[in-house]
Amino acid sequence: MFPPSSVSPSPCPPRRDRVVAALRAAGCVFAEDEAELILSAARTPDEVSALVDLRAGGLPLELVVGWAEFRGLRIAVEPGVFVPRRRTEFLVDRALAQAPDAAVVVDLCCGSGAVGAALAAALDGPELHAADVDPAAVRCARRNLAAVGGRVHTGDLFDALPGSLRGRVDLLTANVPYVPTGEVPLLPAEARDHEPQHALDGGADGLDLLRRVAAEARDWLAPGGCVLTETSERQAPAALDAFTRGGLRARLAASRELRAYVIAGVRP
Repeated sequence: MFPPSSVSPSPCPPRRDRVVAALRAAGCVFAEDEAELILSAARTPDEVSALVDLRAGGLPLELVVGWAEFRGLRIAVEPGVFVPRRRTEFLVDRALAQAPDAAVVVDLCCGSGAVGAALAAALDGPELHAADVDPAAVRCARRNLAAVGGRVHTGDLFDALPGSLRGRVDLLTANVPYVPTGEVPLLPAEARDHEPQHALDGGADGLDLLRRVAAEARDWLAPGGCVLTETSERQAPAALDAFTRGGLRARLAASRELRAYVIAGVRP
């Protein structure tokens, strides 16, 4: 994707301005910032060219460089694994506000493990478990949670967890997919074409997995324990109802800046 003049036999990395020009020509809005990240990730001029080609072809920047920043942490990401979003930092913020002293933490639908890693970094050495149905996500999460002693399990929601956690969880997060099936084709190409469908598609109204989490969470929470999940403004009333039907005291929190909506449910 570089213009012909940018290819050089010199061992020096391509000039930054040429990388910026190539990214800008490909439609990258933040070409300058992306160029810095690509240049820092590449080891040779050929690798720079390869990474720019990948980015210009539509691959998300995080997958191009191999990591995403999330709440000040560098989270490893891999092709086929959901890339953590900045708005999900609000989920972590609300979780910590709700349970600042949580000792047993579970992160369902963990993807790369970003939420679990951020919680572990902020809490005082919690017992951390994470789970995902996708083996690729589990492998990635194990990379990101190894340093904090997190245990990552493979399976469908609560079926993945050890039975010994039942009734002991102080804080449970579940960043479930919540895009209605019919709206998945309308997502930005970076998500639609490069992230796994099961990490995006939440069923007919987007709430299939959220309802399952709400129905089962109470049995896994300790008394006073809390479960939190992301949703949309439009879906919030139905999500609150699902949490209430699950025997939880439910409330909605919103961040207008991040366009983020989080439902929290507390076991009485």
